[in-house]
This record gives sequence, C-alpha cells and structure tokens, in this order.
Amino acid sequence: MIVDTVIHARWIIPVEPESVTTAPSVYEYHALVIDGGRIIDLLPSDIARQKYQGTTTENLESHALLPGFVNSHTHAAMTLLRGIADDLHLMDWLQNHIWPLEQKWMSEAFVRDGTDLAIAEMILGGTTCFNDMYFFPEITAQQALHHGIRASVGLIVIDFPSVWAENSEAYIEKGLALHDQLSHHPLISTPFAPHAPYTVSDEPLSKVRTFADELELPVHMHVHETLHEVEQAKHETGQRPLQRLHELGLLSPSFIAVHMTQLTDDEIELVAETGAHIVHCPESNLKLASGFSPVAKCLAAGINVALGTDGAASNNDLDMLGEMRTAALLGKAVAGDASAIPAMTALRMATINGAKALGLDQEIGSLSIGKSADVIAIDLSQLETQPLYCPVSQIVYAASRQQVTDVWVAGKRLLKQRNLTTIDMTDLKQKLGEWRQRLSA
Repeated sequence: MIVDTVIHARWIIPVEPESVTTAPSVYEYHALVIDGGRIIDLLPSDIARQKYQGTTTENLESHALLPGFVNSHTHAAMTLLRGIADDLHLMDWLQNHIWPLEQKWMSEAFVRDGTDLAIAEMILGGTTCFNDMYFFPEITAQQALHHGIRASVGLIVIDFPSVWAENSEAYIEKGLALHDQLSHHPLISTPFAPHAPYTVSDEPLSKVRTFADELELPVHMHVHETLHEVEQAKHETGQRPLQRLHELGLLSPSFIAVHMTQLTDDEIELVAETGAHIVHCPESNLKLASGFSPVAKCLAAGINVALGTDGAASNNDLDMLGEMRTAALLGKAVAGDASAIPAMTALRMATINGAKALGLDQEIGSLSIGKSADVIAIDLSQLETQPLYCPVSQIVYAASRQQVTDVWVAGKRLLKQRNLTTIDMTDLKQKLGEWRQRLSA
C-alpha cells in the first residue's frame, strides 16, 4: 500500500493508551504510518516494510517518536519583550514595565513578528500546538496558518481599552467575528480568553459564559496566580476569585484555569467536581515568585492538569521539555514525595492533558490511529541522554530541546533535521534586531 510517510524509529512513545503496568508504554523498532495528514498505523518495522510503501520514508535509528507538545498557555508575541524587565514582582512587572511598553508599541506588526519568533522557537522545541492569549488574535491565527502550526487562538476580553478594542463589549464582538471567520480552519480553534478576575468585571464574564455555552467554546483565564490577587479580591468583594467565577457559572469542563498557585483543599475539590482544567506554568510562577501550584493534590483529586510556558517575557523561554522537568521536580518538592509527578505523568501533562484542556484530545495529544499526525522526533543518542535505560525518563529529566530533530503537524514537516521549513530565519532575525532597538530606546 502506498502512503505519504512511514517513519521507522528506535522507540515510539504513543502516550495513550496508558500502560496497565507501572512502566510507560514504549514500542521498540516500530513504525508510524501517516497518510492524508493522519496516523493510519503503528506497527513493528519489519511488518511495516512489507505492508506499506511510503512516498517519504524516514529511518530514525536513535530517536524516540512522540506526540507533539501542547503548550497550553502562551502570550506568543511577548517574545519581543524577553528579558526587558526581569527579576520583579508580578504587579510591578506588569503595571510599571510590560503594560506601558505594550501601550506604546502594540500593533499588528508587533504581534506578527513576535508570534513568528515564538512559532520558530516552539517548533524547534517540539511544540506542535499552542494556546494563546494576546491582542490582535487575528494576526496570531494568520501567522500560525502561514507556518503550519496548530493554534488555539484566544478571543481576549479585558475591561481596559487597547489599540485592538475600546472596551469589553468591543472585545467580545470582535472575538465573535473572528471565531466565525476562522471556524473552517482545521489547525485553528478559538476559545474565549478573558484575561483575569481582576481585569474583567461580572457583566462581560456573564456574556462570555453565555456565548461560550452557545458555541461550545472553552474559556481560558488566569486564576489565583498570586496571593496578592486573592487577598485583594477578598478585600474588595469578600470573595476569593474562584468562588466568584463559580457563582458566575464559569467553572465547568470547558473552563481552563491558568496558574492556580493559591488553592485550598475545598477549592481543589470544587475544581474536581466541576470538571475544570488547570494549566500549570511552573517556571513563570517561580521566576515571578507567584507561588507553588499543588499539582500532586490536584492530580490525585482527578483534575486534568496541563502544562504551559506562559509568555517569554516572564519565563523567559517557550521550552516545554524544560517545563516538564521543572514541573516534575517542583511537584515532588511541594508534595514532599519523590514519587509524585513521575516522568510519564509529566509527559502526559505536556501532551494529552493539554489536548484535553483545549477540547482537542480527539484530534491530538497521542500517537493514536485516526488522530492528526502531530509528531516529533527526539534524538536520544547524544551523550547527555546516555546511557539509556528508560526513554521516557531521559526525555523528561535529561534531554534538551536541541535534541528535537524533526516535527510534523497534520503530516506536514515543519522541522527537518533541525532546519525550519516554513520560516526564513535570516529575515526574522533582522526584524528582531529592529524591535530590540525600538523597545530599548
């Protein structure tokens, strides 16, 4: 049978189905078969050679194939602000540095060039899908489509005026129009993205809930990021933000709560009961000293916990391999238990859990027959990942993003032997130099 692509690999880590044993499911000397942008088979290489003839055949003798990473919380265009205001508390960082710079420089060109940089960095690091929250979401979607990466493009809502919209009503109207415009693109989804409880009032949040329910869209929001946020809300409203969101009807299986560093046991139970998802951004939370999300407790309660990098202005990278490692290590320390957040759990948080949070788990997140061929290859022959006893352990605890060699999204190759196929790096670097001069003036 002639097919588009056959990839033979030393290891294939499908992520799903979960192993019934304590060891993760890893297939050795297997092949992944792709046709029409979808995975149509996963089988031993010797059988695959007899059964399939690929228009393209890859022999990755020292690589692990796994589903592409799902970066479940980003502000992609903020790569242009990487390193411009470091080592500050969150509200100082936002109010005195980031927001003034955005007010001065925010434009379609800013979002286009910053998003291009983010997409290039994410592809090079094995990310095949990102969930974004930023201004000019139509530009983010345009660049994602141009470069072939999958994107969940947030329909941002905030009470404050910006160059993109003058008030919350305008944000919602423009977001709904963009949703209609993008609804036929298979690589783009459009969740609502109200910024945070402290920047969006009750009336627009109620509208978001109504429209999200009608259109069956997720709602993606920063929640309980810092102790200050929670204490300020209690002082002003008498309620913790999560309770307010629950009373507004937002907590549901379509709600994606980002950060969640300040959680009581009762709140963990509430999130579990409502089916809401959590996106853990450990490195951003550490850098901004925002707090520690009780991930092990959340997972034990049955909550789906995904991983995100946050924006490069507060991380300062978009490295999901680094985020997995930090999540696993920090989760152990916070729980006081070395067995908390094992390597396979961290890998699931970066893949299938992210897909579930975005409502895309029927399409991506694992190397399952019938799903889109969003696939990455990691070369484990490097000294840094030798000797090799367990590929999952080496990927989470030892591998670097420089070991990601190849990336496919919907069967289209976006990275070939460390070379980007859809992005002109020379042109991009020139634009980045121009932005550095403007922003640092």
